[in-house]
Amino acid sequence: MSQEQAKFIAGKLGAPYGIKGWLKVHSFTDDPEGIFDFSPWLIGQQGNWQTVEVVDWRRHNKGFIAKLASVEDRDQANVLTNAEIAVFEEQLPDLPDGEFYWRDLIGLSVVTNKGYDLGKVDDMLETGSNDVLVVKANPNDGFGKGERLIPYLTESVVLKVDLDAKEVTVDWDPSF
Repeated sequence: MSQEQAKFIAGKLGAPYGIKGWLKVHSFTDDPEGIFDFSPWLIGQQGNWQTVEVVDWRRHNKGFIAKLASVEDRDQANVLTNAEIAVFEEQLPDLPDGEFYWRDLIGLSVVTNKGYDLGKVDDMLETGSNDVLVVKANPNDGFGKGERLIPYLTESVVLKVDLDAKEVTVDWDPSF
């Protein structure tokens, strides 16, 4: 695998743990243990990425610690403190029909079911009750909106996601 392939950030390495090269791991995956389902990891610091294998891992207090191949002592582990953990997008599991990774939605056009162009998905927010599309409005938006927050509620608000057409159709009042 080339390191130029698309990757996404799955976590971050923390401080060394002990003297044998273990590191604390901060997982950004929905299921925190899910970060250990991926192998290899890409460890990145200042734009430089290296592929590493996780030799072992375990829960520790409320988090995790991991032992990486070729990291044998605290000094080597210390060099990796705060490095990002990424995985290749090809390593992600396929989702069931109708489910999407947030990264798939970023950049899609958002249109109402009446054909009004609301703009493009700029970001996603997790609110606890539901995810929210952050839609950056078109510069010539007739309602003077710069940004819209649209709840990602399938069937009631988000009617259709068409990745091929790069478009999300929503039932939404453009004046909101």
